[in-house]
Amino acid sequence: MLKPHLFELPAGVQLIYLAEGGANVIYRFVASAPVKSALALKSPLSTAGVEACSGVPAQLRGKLLRLRKETAADIPYQEIVRNFDNIIRPLFKPEELVEQTLIRLPEGLIQRCNEQLRLAETNGLRPAKRHGGYLCVNESFGLVITDMTTADDPGASMAELKPKWLTPSPSAPSTARRCRTCALREMKNHNVQSLQQTGHRRSFCPLDLVSERFENVLRATAFIKGCGDRAHLARILYRNSTLQKLQSHQKAMKNVGLHGPPAQSREMSVAMTLRDCTMFIKIPRDDKAPVEIRLGDLDMKAGLGGKAEYWLDVETQLISEGWYQGTNSSQEHSECALQSSRRSTPSA
Repeated sequence: MLKPHLFELPAGVQLIYLAEGGANVIYRFVASAPVKSALALKSPLSTAGVEACSGVPAQLRGKLLRLRKETAADIPYQEIVRNFDNIIRPLFKPEELVEQTLIRLPEGLIQRCNEQLRLAETNGLRPAKRHGGYLCVNESFGLVITDMTTADDPGASMAELKPKWLTPSPSAPSTARRCRTCALREMKNHNVQSLQQTGHRRSFCPLDLVSERFENVLRATAFIKGCGDRAHLARILYRNSTLQKLQSHQKAMKNVGLHGPPAQSREMSVAMTLRDCTMFIKIPRDDKAPVEIRLGDLDMKAGLGGKAEYWLDVETQLISEGWYQGTNSSQEHSECALQSSRRSTPSA
């Protein structure tokens, strides 16, 4: 990785808003005519007529810019990258990860981005649930990350999924008929219904993703968006080496239950990070071209801000209220592999 002071945004590159989550905003690089300032900022909520890579400097092609919001955790990007390089990167091959590299930001960039976000709120162009959240003005760096969108190949498709718990929770009862992910989903669905809200959610069972039976993997793809050809996606995921490696690391870091390491320990943080990442699958239009599969969202999950206690409280509730065993009165049909006869031993 280049040293931060050697890697700066070049003059003439503009930013276009792409997406945002609770902790970050993602921008696309767009070429522009040379300007006097270090960086010109187009409206971040408009992408019309933008060609993503044409004229963009070589070191930024195939990349996106991630900027950090002001959050309760308030972890600077330098620490995030240090943890990523020292803890996460050694666990996988470079081509299995969404790369992230520090880049120094021009003075005033964050302020201009925040102005555009506020303007977008007044114009109704920013998602309502993101209103009031702005970029951290004390952050001097951004992150250049791998672009896993299909902007460079409009005929390609991109599937996205959260593998979650590919192994059972060590705290789950031996008679469990739900894996950790399915038990939690069913509990959340029950809570939503109790509040007379809509939003009942169905999804795949993570154990199906690593099943030795192709038909189980195929069943899981019914709940994965982004690829219309389910059979093709199932063939990509079946015995996939990156999924198997993720499962192997989860097995090695299995002490995540009620009797594991302290909630705010590094061991617990790594274990939970590996259970809350995202898998991006870019499938090219050309069937003969290689499929690109990378894991992202691998910032270390800190136990600060009550998160550690929340993890333990959820585990206790899943056990005490019968969600693992499927005995709660609201539990009927489930996608979970543990409930049905199709259960098989996941691949290692």
